[in-house]
This record gives sequence, C-alpha cells and structure tokens, in this order.
Amino acid sequence: MTYVRSTFRHPALPKNDLGYTVDYYEGSLSTLCAGCGHDSINAAIVEACWQMNIEPHKVAKLSGIGCSSKSPAYFLSNSHGFNSVHGRMPSVATGANLANRDLIYFGVSGDGDTASIGMGQFVHVVRRNLNMVYLVMNNGCYGLTKGQDSATADAGSVNKTGHENLFAAIDLASLAIELGATFVAQSFSGDKEQLIPLLMAAMRHNGFAMLNVISPCVTFNNNTGSTKSYDYVREHVAATSTIDFVPLMREITADYEAGSIKELTMHDGSIIHLNKLAKDWNPTDRLSATNAVREAKRRGEILTGLLYINRDSADLHDMLATTGRPLNSLEKDVLCPGSSALNELNASLR
Repeated sequence: MTYVRSTFRHPALPKNDLGYTVDYYEGSLSTLCAGCGHDSINAAIVEACWQMNIEPHKVAKLSGIGCSSKSPAYFLSNSHGFNSVHGRMPSVATGANLANRDLIYFGVSGDGDTASIGMGQFVHVVRRNLNMVYLVMNNGCYGLTKGQDSATADAGSVNKTGHENLFAAIDLASLAIELGATFVAQSFSGDKEQLIPLLMAAMRHNGFAMLNVISPCVTFNNNTGSTKSYDYVREHVAATSTIDFVPLMREITADYEAGSIKELTMHDGSIIHLNKLAKDWNPTDRLSATNAVREAKRRGEILTGLLYINRDSADLHDMLATTGRPLNSLEKDVLCPGSSALNELNASLR
C-alpha cells in the first residue's frame, strides 16, 4: 500500500481566482480508517480554502496528539505546519501568532486533546481571544488507544465494548461561549453544506473562532448506543440556521428555505447569511446562544450552526498593542532605536 497521493488530475478541473485547482490545497493520502469523519472535515477545509482563494503558504496548521492531530498532514501540503505535544497546541499557536500576525492560524484538536489534558490550555487561549481557528474533531473516544471514553462522551452512552459511560460530558461549545469566545459554531462532519461556510466565516473572524465538529469514529464509537455515531447524530441534529458565506468583493447567489434571513457582516466586509430557523435565538447575544444550546441538550438534540459571534471583538494583538508587522520583518533601527529612545523611556518612568 502506498501513502503517496497520485498526481493525476482531470485536465478540466476548475481554477479559483489565483489560478489554482483544488488539488493544490490537498495534502498527503490519509492513513485514517476508511469512513472516518475526520477525512470529511479535511475535505471541507480544502474546499473552503480553495473557494476563498487563500494562498496555502499564508496558513499555519498546528495540532497536538490524536487521530485529529494527524489531520493537518492531509490538507494544505503547501502551508506551514507544526505538530506539538499532547494538549499544548494553544501555547505554540500563541507564540507563532505573536511573532507573525499575517498568517491564518488553523489549530486542529480532538476531544481528548482539548477536553482532557489540554483543558487548561484551551481555557486560556479562549480568554486571550487569540486570532485563530480552533477546530475540535469530536468523536467522544480515544481512537489512538482503542476507544476508551473521552471527556465529551455523554452520560449513558455505550461504547463498543458494551460499557456505559457514567460521567457527565463536557460540552465544549457551551464552555467556549461561557469563557467568552467571540465565535462559536458546531457542526457534523457529514454535513459539508453547513461546515464549509462555517469554516470560511471562522477564517474571516477577528479573534478566537471555535468549531466543535461531531466526527464519528467508525472503528471504536459508531455502534448502537453511542451518542457520537453516524445514526445517532443524524437522528438528533437540530440546525440553528441555513448558512451561506459571501466572500468580500465577490457576488454569489443562494437559495433559502422559508424564514427570516439575518446578515452578519465580518470585519473585512464579507457577509454570513443566516436563514434563521430556531425560535428565540440570537447569534449575537451570549445569553440567547447559551440558552439555545442548553434547551437543545435538554431535548436530546445536537444544535449545529453558528451559535454565537461577537463582531466587535479585540484580539490579543489589539489588547497588547503590538506592532502591526511580523517580527521577522522589523529592521535593526526599529528593534534598536538607540540611546536617545532608551533615555526617553527611563525618564518617563521616574
């Protein structure tokens, strides 16, 4: 078996505005289990970046440890990448972002990597509002170590060995909203029509954008009784809205179901279209979003879509008033302004 992707592509593949076909945004051939939801998410990332005309070399992919953290190898092979220690991806992302704010930071994590060993790191990257996309591929189990329940496995959920989980699940979407994340969305790996616009909107958001994507593990957690299985999610999913993303300076059309349409303008002028379906839910109101998630959970539903967004957020660079240029582009006279600048600084502290 080879893990090298074939270079043959149909000669009539469409190109985006940069002149790239979609294969330019692909990565290595996946070694994940056939049917893994993570591969569907990877394909959605590829499609979103291609549609948005993103230069792959302007993207930095970061991950920890787990099946999900292998995924950055399977998309955007022409971008930067760093696979960090288990649960410590947010620290690496913070350091890289402070050094070079011009890149799009894409953090890929899992329910174990985030909700267990990485929980402390997750909490602090949220409160700092680091400008990044934080994607959780959530399958409710530890796939690399034979399917033990993770911290997001629901109480009463039955794993493949027949054991029932006794502990309450950590709801990462609700937690992110409570901690002050400025963009929180939830989706399902099998729903690319919803996931792709959410990814595009997250990459345009100025601040911490968290996507919790239910991604069934076909090997260890797709059995009857699992609340993270394909069948369970399809039967219990409840969408907040029909979503479309309108890129800046590019007109597209979209068809919507009956219902009210809400437009959310992003920082760069691009627009998210929400065809609002859920009653008494406002994605710009934290309390409304929190109540919507809790009410869905009470009904045994998995609420998907854009749950909450704060369009007026200040990211970490804004809060720290850092330089507007990447550190590697600063010249010597900027880094070492001379003794007069030092004397002026010392005088201001007396």
